[in-house]
This record gives sequence, structure tokens and C-alpha cells, in this order.
Amino acid sequence: MTDFQSLRINGDRLMQRIEDLATIGPHEGTGSCRLALTDEDRDGRDLVVTWMKDLGLEITIDGIGNVIATRPGILDGPPTLTGSHIDTVATGGRYDGNLGVLAGIEMIETLVENDISTRYPIGVAFFTDEEGARFPPDMLGSLVYVGGLALEQALEVEGIDGAILGEELDRIGYRGAAPCPGIPPRAFIELHIEQGPLLEDEGITIGAVTGVQGISWTEYSIKGQSNHAGTTPMHLRHDAGYVAARIATEARDITERMGGRQVATVGRMQFQPDLVNVVAREAQLTVDLRNTDESLLANAENQMKSCISSLAESEGVTIDSRSLARFEPVVFDTEVVDIISETCSQLGHSSMTMPSGAGHDAQMLARVCPTGMIFVPSQNGISHNPSEHTDREDLIAGANILLQSILTLDAKDLPGVEQ
Repeated sequence: MTDFQSLRINGDRLMQRIEDLATIGPHEGTGSCRLALTDEDRDGRDLVVTWMKDLGLEITIDGIGNVIATRPGILDGPPTLTGSHIDTVATGGRYDGNLGVLAGIEMIETLVENDISTRYPIGVAFFTDEEGARFPPDMLGSLVYVGGLALEQALEVEGIDGAILGEELDRIGYRGAAPCPGIPPRAFIELHIEQGPLLEDEGITIGAVTGVQGISWTEYSIKGQSNHAGTTPMHLRHDAGYVAARIATEARDITERMGGRQVATVGRMQFQPDLVNVVAREAQLTVDLRNTDESLLANAENQMKSCISSLAESEGVTIDSRSLARFEPVVFDTEVVDIISETCSQLGHSSMTMPSGAGHDAQMLARVCPTGMIFVPSQNGISHNPSEHTDREDLIAGANILLQSILTLDAKDLPGVEQ
């Protein structure tokens, strides 16, 4: 811990900012819809940047629209950074991503109003298109920031609505001049809701996140033959809809065969011509495979490939695949994880170490600097849903753990980081 152990954030101010941001792109009462680079995302960005400017922070916007606001330290150098994202899925809640950004702003405002100087600059960021709900892949902005995806390639990504990412960045006025890749921070901590049930089930306030499981997103396009639903014998059909259904059930079967932490999801499925009495000539679906172990994730992918090959032959269809995202599992810096756990103990909050089932910007930042994450409970494990909820006291606890963990990192000489 630092000399500032008694320092705490202003909980009322944090909650008000969460409420204010949620009024932009409201959805089903308590939810939010701010798909990346839409008008709603622009308005949310404008509001958050205004709060950053009000604190006198130095604001940079890079070529993919990532925004970083920095408060100078006594010494020069890259900042100890926190942050997350403010874009949402179409049916999102008010805490996913937003908490990490707004708690970072609150953390800096607490330092400002208490006239506390840090050794190194302290910064808060929000990254573009973390959700990947409009422009694949997810974590796109942070991936570009760390050099994992070329800016030129990212700007050409086509969204699910046909929009081109670079054109939308220009349209909303958030294509900045700062270069990509960006300068690596000294360290990075992301505060986030868990988006799962473990903390609530265990009665634990804080998760010290050890890493993020690997993600494999694949889109399958199946081409068969349209025909009459009543007159075409079953053995003469080339039914794209049936094949899509078999792929979906295979995804679940893979998880049952493998057990452990293997999960699979079919989140999108479409048929053509999409008529009740016509055998589908085309189908398209997505398969999301995740595992904390890279070799096991690759095993699941290979099982799916084997199924695809067998179905194409047996049903007389063609199946094309397109990778939408592929990220290996990430292990966070053990010293950062330990700092978070120790801070929880010193502030009197229960904690547990745990992996993340969802993808986060932190997994990208882990490529370039010591990184960790702080989780707070999600009521009933629900997220990406307007009913997403985390209790006020847990939100405030997470923000205070973030504040003290960042101050601890600021005071440390980090191995492998130029001081």
C-alpha cells in the first residue's frame, strides 16, 4: 500500500456519472444501446471527454478513436493506466465497460481534489469497439493500440450494417492524430463487472483476475439447394438449415465431451429463403468457442472442423468458414494480481482469484505492460442485458480497490519497466 491508505473515492459522484452516461442510448428502462461509432457512441464519447477536460487532463485520440486522458506526475514517462470501454451491445446494461472508465475518472478526480501528486503520470482510457457487436473483432481498438492489428486493416472493417469503420470514425469526429500502436503504459488495471455468477455465489466482493480465457469466433456459410418441403424426399435433400442445426448441436456436444472450462455458443443463425415450406438453400451461423487452456481450445476447434467436413460430404453441401476473432488465453502479471489481492485485504474486502470468461481490453494491454483486472459481482450473473446490476456498495468497493492498487503500482519500481 501507499501513504494514502485512507483515501477514498466519492461514491455519489461515481454513481451519478454512471446514471448520466446511461441516459445516452437508453434501452428498456435501465439498459443502454451505444453500438460502436454510432451517433449514440459519439454522444457518450463527448460526455466522457467533457468530464476528462473538466479535470484539466491531457487528452489524446489515436487513429482508431481510442481516447486516453492523462494527469502529469512528478516524473515524466508513460502513465500507469486504467480504463475500459463505453460502447455496448444492442441490448446492454449500464455497467459493462462504463464502470471501468468512470471509476478511472473518479479516481483521478479524487487525487486532484486532495492535491495528491503521483510519481508518474496517471491515465484513464476508453478503447474503441470493445464489444465487437458492430465491427468484428471484439477488443478491436485495444488490439490496434498494442499493434496486434494494423490500423489500415482496422479502418477497412465492414460492420454488420454495411458501414465501414474508418468512414464512421470520420463521421462522428473521432479519428485522431495520435499514432498506432500507442506507447505502452507502465502498467494497466481494468475494473469491470464480472458478467458471471461466481462472486455472488461465493459471497465475495472482489475478484482478482488471473487471466482471460482464449476466444475463437467462426462464421460458417452453408450452401445447399432450395426445394419443396413436401415433395422432396429426405434422402435427396441438400438442406442448409439442417446442417446449420447439426453444427449448433455439435458445439454443445463438444462441451459435454470435453467438460472442464470448455464453453461454446451459437449466437447467430440465418436461413435463406427463410420460408416455412421451402428447404433452406443457404444458412449462416456463428460459433463461439472459449477455454482457459490453449491446447484444449485448439482441440475444440479441431473437433468442430471434423464435424464440418463430415457434414459437407454426407449432406452434399458446401461450407465456407471465416474467422471473426481468435485470441489465445492470457495470463495476467502475478505482481499486479497480488497487489489487487493484498489491497482487498488491507481495505477489509473479501476477494478471490479467478479467470475471466469474457474478453476484455486488459488482455490486449497484457501484451505490452504488466496488467491485471478487478471484478465486482454481477447480480444473478447477468450481463449484456438491460437487467444487468451490481450493488452500489460493490461498485464503490471496486473503485476504491482500483484507486489504491494504482497508487501502489505508481510507488513501485516495476521489473522490466523503464523507470
